[in-house]
Amino acid sequence: MIQKKIPLRKCIGCNEMYPKKELIRIVNTPEDDVVLDMTGKKNGRGAYLCKNIGCLEAAIKTKAINRAFKKNISEDVYSKMLEELGGVCNGQ
Repeated sequence: MIQKKIPLRKCIGCNEMYPKKELIRIVNTPEDDVVLDMTGKKNGRGAYLCKNIGCLEAAIKTKAINRAFKKNISEDVYSKMLEELGGVCNGQ
């Protein structure tokens, strides 16, 4: 029996490869908003992060999210993402 391929994605915070289902997607929507996508199905360009606040903080510090979307992200968006990811991490 042929084993199904598991799609891997790279976390932009720690640069480690993980199965896609273990990561959280950050999306730059067609309306030009940057949001966390817990479902992984929203329209727009995506980048992936571990379910770890440390990885998000590293991505913010190194401006990895800015590079992924080729635009400047405001501090308001970063603080909102930190709040949302904090709720996800504490809920596990």
